Amino acid sequence: MSPTSPTDTTTPLWKRMLRRRLKFLAWLVALLAIVLGGSYLFAPQWLMRAGHLREAMAAKLETHSVQVGDTRWSYYEGGEGPTIVLLHGFAGDKDVWLPVAALLSAHFHLVIPDLPGWGESSRVAQGNYDVDAQAARLDAFVQALRLPRFMLAGHGTGAAIAAAYAADQPQRVAGLALLDAYGLKAGESDLTRLVRAGNNPYLFGDRAGYAQLAALEFAQPPDRPGRFVDVLVERNRRDRDFIQRTFQAWHAQPLALQQRLGRLTMPVLGLWCHDDRITDISALDSLRNGLTAASAISTSTINGCGHLPMLEKPETTAQILTGFALSH
Repeated sequence: MSPTSPTDTTTPLWKRMLRRRLKFLAWLVALLAIVLGGSYLFAPQWLMRAGHLREAMAAKLETHSVQVGDTRWSYYEGGEGPTIVLLHGFAGDKDVWLPVAALLSAHFHLVIPDLPGWGESSRVAQGNYDVDAQAARLDAFVQALRLPRFMLAGHGTGAAIAAAYAADQPQRVAGLALLDAYGLKAGESDLTRLVRAGNNPYLFGDRAGYAQLAALEFAQPPDRPGRFVDVLVERNRRDRDFIQRTFQAWHAQPLALQQRLGRLTMPVLGLWCHDDRITDISALDSLRNGLTAASAISTSTINGCGHLPMLEKPETTAQILTGFALSH
């Protein structure tokens, strides 16, 4: 018979069991640290995707895809209540809406797509992705999902697409929310000055270039880990030709939204960050003055944010969108 150690005979059973569990937990934590550290160094895109999926789950959203025409659309859907469709802006994707979606999904049915060419939605080589082409694709997407009459919200160039769709399909749109919209008459912004000087800040090949764009888009740029920034840099390099071609196509339509304002008959909300350096806040006056046929006009400004209110001020943005949706 093997000898019994003094510890085995003098230490209570519950303490011995506790030690074993603590050792197991210590090994588990160490293993998890190794896995996460390795993922951060060698596959940071996995961690970024996992973070977005966690946010989507918290917002009660599921990821779906559907083939419509020339595009395989990827989109989030979830929540219950009146339907709201949310469109991202230039070089963005559906994930920018997640902080707001977490605050809306308890009261609304949300559909949040990657617009064709961006995010996880497909892209046609040398295809047309200007405002008219994207609005036509959006119409096909809405019909494929058989959405009931809905509120439509768009940010940046997504706002111009939303307005183009609403002008052509007013019977489908119960209300139109335009956030820091592109395509209106406005004073010169930091972005327009850069473009006039021959610089496109949406093209960047290193962390410094990303930092320049973030300084334009945010009042207080987020403190992203370096390896996460590297993922964004690599994506930008990969998509460089598409970004440049699409950027030029959009800037060939500087009044894409302005020209449609008189055809918008539904209630319209204009929402702007006061310190927007991409599209100057003076565009909000152009929006108010051009909505000659809208059944109702609401405008709001948010302090302390740049071009992306849904990321910098999600609570305020969700509150304004909720009030607009419920009132119409």
